[in-house]
Amino acid sequence: MACHRFTFPGQTVFAVCFFFALVQGPGALVVSSAYAQSRLNRPPPRYLQLSPPDQKEGAEILRGLRAAGPAGDYYLEFELRVLPRRGEETRVPGRLWGGRNREGPISRLALKIASGSDGEGTERRILVQGGPKPAAWAWPAGTGSTIELDEAALFSPLAGTDLSAFDLQMPFLYWTDFVYEGTTRLQDRPADTFLLYPPASLAKRRPDLVAMRVYLDPQYHALVQAEQLGEGERVLKSFRVVSLRKIGENWIVRSVELRDEATRNKTRFFVTAAALGLDFSGSVFDPGGLSAALTPPAKLTRLAE
Repeated sequence: MACHRFTFPGQTVFAVCFFFALVQGPGALVVSSAYAQSRLNRPPPRYLQLSPPDQKEGAEILRGLRAAGPAGDYYLEFELRVLPRRGEETRVPGRLWGGRNREGPISRLALKIASGSDGEGTERRILVQGGPKPAAWAWPAGTGSTIELDEAALFSPLAGTDLSAFDLQMPFLYWTDFVYEGTTRLQDRPADTFLLYPPASLAKRRPDLVAMRVYLDPQYHALVQAEQLGEGERVLKSFRVVSLRKIGENWIVRSVELRDEATRNKTRFFVTAAALGLDFSGSVFDPGGLSAALTPPAKLTRLAE
């Protein structure tokens, strides 16, 4: 699931890796035409009111989401709790350094992959650049060097979980071909709903992914749920905000759940410690620096269960 930040009254903030720090990018939003909506392999919009909502209003809502950004960098420690439909739960510990640059939100993850009976493991490091020109890099890549991930590799599971670089990057929030479907209710709150269509390059690599449907909290410009859609609007994968936790005057998203709708397996991203309002050097987000381990901030807020 890329990371956004949402400011509430009283300087309250939603903050977690894939819901944090979206930044307005260059390029205009393009509202889908009626012709585009009727093309093959593209689900038509499900308008939620009697008449189609104002698409210009929808474009402004997306701009507002993209313009939300954090006051400084941030650091999270977390667990990926793998909850298979059958079998025992496993946990993958991880750390995340996040912020934004001129291109948009950027996140660096280190996942500990267990190896051997002694419980020791190796790190898998991922750097994810969001925004209108998304990119991602991984280390190690089998060769011991850093490689840039192509669009196909973005969907590969990380460390045996349901989390992928695509979930962290969330490029669909910058796709220019979309339809604003209107307002519905989700978890007893209003939600602006959008249907976003993938660009041609991604559609060629992933023809099974025909669209993304996202739900945004209109009061806080916050993404609260998203669904990968296949043919016939079948949900392939979904993720949603599960719980929040307050740190000082800030609220953070404590837990996000990803669900593979084919296997019914789940992965829960669960934050265990956080530090906000930081200032990292540029080398933290340099792809060439992925081979070097980073030290966590000295001061962390530990979160009890």
